[in-house]
Amino acid sequence: MANVAVEFLVENLMQLLRDNAELILGVKEAAESLLQDLNDFNAFLKQAAKCRNENDVLKELVKKIRTVVNSAEDAIDKFVIEAKLHKDKGVTRVLDLPHYKRVREVAGEIKAIRNKVREIRQNNAIGLQALQDEDLSARSVEERKPPVVEEDDVVGFDEEADYVIKRLLGGSDRLEVVPVVGMPGLGKTTLANKIFKHPTIGYEFFTRIWVYVSQSYRRRELFLNIISKFTRNTKQYHVLCEEDLADVIQEFLGKGGKYLIVLDDVWSDEAWERIKIAFPNNNKCNRILLTTRDTKVAKQCTPVPHYLKFLTEDESWILLEKKVFHKDKCPPELELSGQSIAKKCNGLPLAIVVIAGALIGKGKTSREWKQVDESVGEHLINRDQPENCNKLVQMSYDRLPYDLKACFLYCGAFPGGFQIPAWKLIRLWIAEGFIQYKGHLSLECKGEDNLNDLVNRNLVMVMERTSDGQIKTCRLHDMLHEFCRQEAMKEENLFQEIKLGSEQYFPGKRELSTYRRLCIHSSVLDFISTKPSGEHVRSFLSFSSKKVEMPSADIPTIPKGFPLLRVLDVESINFSRFSKDFYQLYHLRYVAFSSDSIKMLPKLMGELWNIQTLIINTQQRTLDIQANIWNMERLRHLHTNSSARLPVPVAPKSSSVTLVNQSLQTLSTIAPESCTEEVFARTPNLKKLGIRGKIAVLLDNKSAVSLKNVKRLEYIENLKLMNDSNQTGKLRLPPAYIFPTKLRKLTLLDTWLEWKDMSILGQLEHLEVLKLKENGFTGECWESAGGFCSLLVLWIERTNLASWKASADDFPRLKHLVLICCDKLKEIPIGLADIRSFQVMELQNSTKTAAVSAREIQDKKYKQAQEGNKNIAFKVSIFPPDL
Repeated sequence: MANVAVEFLVENLMQLLRDNAELILGVKEAAESLLQDLNDFNAFLKQAAKCRNENDVLKELVKKIRTVVNSAEDAIDKFVIEAKLHKDKGVTRVLDLPHYKRVREVAGEIKAIRNKVREIRQNNAIGLQALQDEDLSARSVEERKPPVVEEDDVVGFDEEADYVIKRLLGGSDRLEVVPVVGMPGLGKTTLANKIFKHPTIGYEFFTRIWVYVSQSYRRRELFLNIISKFTRNTKQYHVLCEEDLADVIQEFLGKGGKYLIVLDDVWSDEAWERIKIAFPNNNKCNRILLTTRDTKVAKQCTPVPHYLKFLTEDESWILLEKKVFHKDKCPPELELSGQSIAKKCNGLPLAIVVIAGALIGKGKTSREWKQVDESVGEHLINRDQPENCNKLVQMSYDRLPYDLKACFLYCGAFPGGFQIPAWKLIRLWIAEGFIQYKGHLSLECKGEDNLNDLVNRNLVMVMERTSDGQIKTCRLHDMLHEFCRQEAMKEENLFQEIKLGSEQYFPGKRELSTYRRLCIHSSVLDFISTKPSGEHVRSFLSFSSKKVEMPSADIPTIPKGFPLLRVLDVESINFSRFSKDFYQLYHLRYVAFSSDSIKMLPKLMGELWNIQTLIINTQQRTLDIQANIWNMERLRHLHTNSSARLPVPVAPKSSSVTLVNQSLQTLSTIAPESCTEEVFARTPNLKKLGIRGKIAVLLDNKSAVSLKNVKRLEYIENLKLMNDSNQTGKLRLPPAYIFPTKLRKLTLLDTWLEWKDMSILGQLEHLEVLKLKENGFTGECWESAGGFCSLLVLWIERTNLASWKASADDFPRLKHLVLICCDKLKEIPIGLADIRSFQVMELQNSTKTAAVSAREIQDKKYKQAQEGNKNIAFKVSIFPPDL
């Protein structure tokens, strides 16, 4: 119901007043009184979020509160900018008479808003008191929950996958299409993904490309997306017409061997006819795997589509039990209700996993499970009416804690099918104010907990995990995505998706003035060219699949049209410069943009004191940061893909106190020359550090920028060293005591170190993940010398290593070994099979003898399990499979 965003509005307004206390001195007393009035609504809003959304009286009351809070936020936000501009006038500000007039006006606005607050309280006293008396306080999670890593296998899909794979591998030499057809939520995408990742498919098809089509596909963007799988430089293709783009794809696909294209979620036969012109028929047994909910589309491709079956009652119960209890068994007293719930889902996997999410949020008592069983009965799934599944989604959504509701709905701001980077999503949640938390965890850790919670409730799907098991990317099922969009846009006014309507026009200024967050994923330049404006807009999001060039004349449009922005994520737009209006977006908390030409981040960027996350993608090798980031006390994360030179920290002349940024957690990537004692003295809480450039100076203990400066970072956990030097001599690591003591992850790229130096890294007692990429270490022989008491993941990619000797004692806790392009390695040490914790081994493009030794390790692990000494499943992945 329309209360999720409002609760966070009140919290954000309180934060706004705290953060800008100095600037609002002129209206401070009035603002604090308003804050106290609004704070009284907090308990009510938290209880309102727990109520069923059918309560129309409650809905209306929440809308009134939203209007009042928005008005207060707008008045204070605008006054903060006015006060900052007034302060910057220096000594002449005493003559700034319009400012003092504005102070009186704002005080009057706040008084009027307080009167509205009193009116709401008086007219709705009974309803407010009734809800506040309910002591159903929101959850308080102090202990971090471990993420649930989902199983690789999917219930009921093994036979289906085998059948479809046989069809893909059989047939004629001509291009053939295998359509998978089924109703929404039946698991078409899940099955296609299982097939796409199957080792046999990876081996048989030289090129594999996944394309998400959807109902609102754009052929041009779709074609450019396919081209981007073959080349990073797609700029030259943006000027081509769609037919020419299809020819380019045909040329790319024609050069290689067999290809498999997955076209996921095709809605119409017209879409198939328009897309298929890009796929050549070169008699190489090429295949297209297509998923659709429309039988007509499927039969347009082939007379015999593959109809996806519904789950049996037994399979439905197995899936429900697995999703709720994971590896545990359901308690006997819950089985009857659980089996009844599974039966009512009528074999529809999406319904089962959504209901599982609701059960996870409940207690494990018979009474509570019977309540859910009865609720499912109200929304009994009819296979002929798949939209009923939305009612189950609503039921699961209604049972979410209030703080998770906004986080879940916000996922709908990304395009359908978009793989969302977990770190980006969490930092956007923080910038939007959705992570309201004052416990001992960092906001980022609390955000990770929220994401894991949504995954555990089966509302968000994990697409990729990092080597150590953390969520890397995620997405929503298309039905859940549509639910989030509708709920966020119509009920909550959490965000609005901007796109060309049926009459080919964008929303006008009057309509835009009612929105708080905009997301626009296609035609973004067309929208910007209309010179849009909306003084209430706080977020502008664009996650287009293709990069577009911002015309120079339109660069000032966003900051001029949306002066109160807090979130600006436009990585898909290429900017050639900044406009002066950009540096007056004083409320910005999150900024992400791209530029091919920007070599320098100007000093004025340092005026944006509220920025928490700053992301700069550039084609330049280096980036000169002139902005005084040491004064940006709320800056938490600075990301750039170039080698950034940081400004030299200088304490203000008026103070003897050294400026320290207590918030900064990420600096990635910076130049070795910036790794000075002065820099790290001002970043005591840094957790992640990426360094790119001439790493030799960093490894020299006598250098002023040596690794010993990094050691002073007490909380650093993740260190990445990328060597850009062309030097011929090999580098040497400094002694282990020079490294940060709490280091958990270390990546070395192109450093050309000698294997004997691995004994130094083995002494890092907290090191859990070690990645050696692009000749991080070189040399034909490596004899492991022990250590690595905490190492869980070892990743070696591209090296000339030929002989490796090691035993279980050298890596006592190893779980995951990855060897990529180790094309001279003769064998993998058989002694690794005796590591009790060893679970996963991946080989790509290795030698045949190394593959043989990997299978020997697998056999040995299997025998150990059979003998009862070990009970850990062991997985080996070898590509290509015929090694």
